[in-house]
Amino acid sequence: MTPETPAPPPKSELTGSNPSEWVRRFACHVPSGGRVLDLACGGGRHSRLFLGLGHPVLAADRDLSRLVDLRENATPPDRLETLECDLEGGGPFPFTPGSFAGLIVTNYLYRPILPQIVESLAPGGTLIYETFARGNEQFGRPSNPDFLLEPGELLQAVAGRLRVLAYEDLIVDKPKPAAIQRICAQREEGFRPRPPQSGGA
Repeated sequence: MTPETPAPPPKSELTGSNPSEWVRRFACHVPSGGRVLDLACGGGRHSRLFLGLGHPVLAADRDLSRLVDLRENATPPDRLETLECDLEGGGPFPFTPGSFAGLIVTNYLYRPILPQIVESLAPGGTLIYETFARGNEQFGRPSNPDFLLEPGELLQAVAGRLRVLAYEDLIVDKPKPAAIQRICAQREEGFRPRPPQSGGA
């Protein structure tokens, strides 16, 4: 595979709210100018990155209080949308299938919505997902299995739906030791999901 060229770091790197190196590395695979969903966006470090790359961004989280600075300083302001939503509250998934050219998820896992996350990508769209994996309990939090990916779980989530561009399941040292699983995968133009396999002995 040809080495990817990371997107240039935004000014937020100077404030300690650095975007993930994995996200920066594969940001170039999001179609130019396409709408990006920053899911469970936290302080908006990846929203800021993609705004700087010229994308319209929808930043979604159940608490948007940490986005005050970004909302006040986004340029141009009409490229940033925000949505306060509780993805774990039992309500319908708030995003329409095929809506986004890019979908970014980091440090967040709620298994019941993984299929809807994948289906939210438009043809040609790219999923960039990175979060904690089993084994992280040796380093501290999160240690609850509900928040730790099982081996190969991201690969299973996209199987038959997206083409995998890159995948890692490893221990990292920075910004602190952690067990991490991450993927970059793309919905190909004209791709048709394979039919579900019938059960059998």
